[in-house]
Amino acid sequence: MDIYLEDLESGIKKARELSWRNFGRKIRFYVPSFIRYGSKLFKPSRYSFPSISITGKSCALNCKHCGGKILRTMIPARTPERLVKILHEIKSRGAVGCLISGGCLPNGSVPIGRFIGAIAEAKRLGLKVVIHTGLVNIETAENLKKAGVDAVSIDIIGSDETIKEIYNLEASVQDYERSLDALSKAGIPFTPHVLVGLHYGKLRGELNALKIISRHDPSALIIIVFFPIKGTMMEHVKPPPPREVARILVQSRLMMPKVPIVLGCARPKGKHRLRTDLLAVEAGVNGIAFPKDEAVKKAAELGLDISFSPLCCSQIYRDILRDKKGST
Repeated sequence: MDIYLEDLESGIKKARELSWRNFGRKIRFYVPSFIRYGSKLFKPSRYSFPSISITGKSCALNCKHCGGKILRTMIPARTPERLVKILHEIKSRGAVGCLISGGCLPNGSVPIGRFIGAIAEAKRLGLKVVIHTGLVNIETAENLKKAGVDAVSIDIIGSDETIKEIYNLEASVQDYERSLDALSKAGIPFTPHVLVGLHYGKLRGELNALKIISRHDPSALIIIVFFPIKGTMMEHVKPPPPREVARILVQSRLMMPKVPIVLGCARPKGKHRLRTDLLAVEAGVNGIAFPKDEAVKKAAELGLDISFSPLCCSQIYRDILRDKKGST
């Protein structure tokens, strides 16, 4: 079913009812420490879940929407030795986990291979570890599995034009599907991201990305939204309207009724976030990262069971599995 062929409000109702039927009337809010959260409803520790870049500020692609700016908000750790030191430091400060990411090489991959030993050290310390990769092959996927990572997050692009035009990458949609194949074969939990409005704020390959993801039984699906970043080539591009984001959320649920769906941390702020978050709650998403207070109140008005977590939203699959085990 294609939500573009029907009324959005009726689609939201269908998605909500489908979600509640499969997951119960519950929503989880995630507030890891790598973004400041100004709500009075939940105050995470400053070091609960930091983000780390294994390439520092460096990224070979210089994507038009990011330009490496997001990497500057992360803790740099450009060598395995430095990463191990940082892991011990954050653990001593009370961290419960971390996101390990980095810039891409010219082939679209993040150079995670030489950091596998350091990542395994994070697990020995008892930290939850989420790895945000670019394109990934079976060898890297299997090594991450052996290291014991808790989830691999990967952006899935459904348009060859967007890959070349925005990512500055000579790759194809098939390369992204091959990455999902590798993660699936390795047996590692993976949480694909779909960035709504990546193509200059317009929807281009999002529905195709959802179709690709739906073929690979992901642990969870995370929907994020383009927002302009100052100093990038797309700093003046407007993000897609909240109702367009809602259409993608609804379509996601109709295509993947039993996959946990989260509205992720990367999305516009201000009134756009407020409206998007409210629509997401109405559409029955299973989780929201850094929610607006009004969205939390909306969830309460709907009678939902509400919880907060300092972990990355990718961990929703574990939370849901734990709840299911507890109810049996």
